[in-house]
Amino acid sequence: MTIDTRQSLINSAELMLRSRGYAAFSYADLEKIVGIKKASIHHYFPKKEDLGILIVETYIEQTIQDFEKIERDFPNAFGRLCAFASLFRSSMSEGMLPLCGALAAEMAVLPESMQELTRKYFEIQLSWIEKIIHLGVENGELAEGDANQQAFQLLSLMEGSSFVRWAMNKGTELDPKVIGKIVGVLS
Repeated sequence: MTIDTRQSLINSAELMLRSRGYAAFSYADLEKIVGIKKASIHHYFPKKEDLGILIVETYIEQTIQDFEKIERDFPNAFGRLCAFASLFRSSMSEGMLPLCGALAAEMAVLPESMQELTRKYFEIQLSWIEKIIHLGVENGELAEGDANQQAFQLLSLMEGSSFVRWAMNKGTELDPKVIGKIVGVLS
C-alpha cells in the first residue's frame, strides 16, 4: 500500500505540474485526487519542493536512458534527431506539456533547487543534441554550422511547438512529417 500511495502521489503531482504548473497545484489538490490527508502526503514528501525535485530528477534519468536507447536504435544523426523530436510527440499525445518547458515557464516562482535542476535538464538536452549534430556533420549527413546554435534552435522549436499546440488546443498529435521537416532544417 505504501509504495502504491507514494507512486500515486508522484504520478498525480507530475500530471498537475505538466498540465497546470508547479505554482498552480497544492497538497490540497493531491489530497482530493489521491484520497489521503495532507498530513499523510507530508509524511511521504515533507515539502512540495521535495516532490518536485524527485519528479525532475526522475525525468533527467529517464531522458538520459532515452538518449542511450536512441543512440542504440538509430545509426545516423538524422534518425537520432527525429527520434528526439518524437519524444515531444509522445508528450503531446499524453496531453501534457514537456516537463522542462512547463518548469521553465515558472522559473521565477520555483524554489532555487528546482531552478537549478531545470537548467541542468535543458543543458543535458542541449549537450546531447549538439553531440549528435557534430556526429552528423562528421559523417556528412548534416550541413556544417554552429552546432551549439543549431541545438538551441531545435530544442526551442520542439519546446515552443508544444506550447503553441497546448495553447491552441488543436489536438495532441504532431504529424511525424512535421517532425522530419523541423529536424530537416539542420540538413
